[in-house]
Amino acid sequence: MIMCLILLAYKVHKEYPFILAANRDEFYDRPALPLNYWNDNQEILGGRDLEKMGSWLGISRTGRFAAVTNYRDPSRLRTDVRSRGEIVSAFLNGNDSPREYLKKVKAKRELYNGFNLILGNVSCLLHYSNISNIVEELEPGVHGLSNHLFNTPWPKVVRGKEKLELTVQDKSFPDKKKLFEILSDSLKAADKDLPNTGVGLQRERMMSPIFIESPGYGTRSSTVLLISRQNNVLFIERSKVLDQSNWVENCYEFDIRQIKGGEKS
Repeated sequence: MIMCLILLAYKVHKEYPFILAANRDEFYDRPALPLNYWNDNQEILGGRDLEKMGSWLGISRTGRFAAVTNYRDPSRLRTDVRSRGEIVSAFLNGNDSPREYLKKVKAKRELYNGFNLILGNVSCLLHYSNISNIVEELEPGVHGLSNHLFNTPWPKVVRGKEKLELTVQDKSFPDKKKLFEILSDSLKAADKDLPNTGVGLQRERMMSPIFIESPGYGTRSSTVLLISRQNNVLFIERSKVLDQSNWVENCYEFDIRQIKGGEKS
């Protein structure tokens, strides 16, 4: 239930300082709810995993944002761990500043398998991985995150970043169709460019495209999230329904509600 590719143009575009395009890859039979306001907290908009009730990506009406990817290394996998999706949902449901929250996450990092986390608000975005155990503030630029560390140059990350940079420079932006075209790129990387994460060459090939298709596992949803300079949020998700034969699009738009006094980073 984890995002497997996050592309982010942060403070690059004059009118849209936050531009995100992301794919969630998962087993097709793992139950999940598509993009919607959560039944137990109508302040939060995001997808929802029905197995552990966590989330892979979401945003609140006050602009709290979080997304997670897993760190792919079979040799590190443990079964006595908690769901990484709860890290996203707990931040979205909470009131801690991003830095305060990450202090708590660091203190219990051993409770989870490897992950990367991007979270923050309209004024500050932070990245943390329990593999590197380092908190870093995102600099303005085009960034990419897959199943290794932040901006690791895997083929899909490099390709996605290049495509996103060209897209946001185009005078026709914001053209949401072009962002979804990036996320639908199914080109596999050449064997010589593949990472070696311990899953074998065949699986490395299968998981190398931006958009993954294989029996039983693949890209379950594609997400575009834009936040304008005026703090208007446009959140679009295209997700596969359970029979895997159709894609459904859900689209929401709202203005971030400012907290009195602002929210600290």
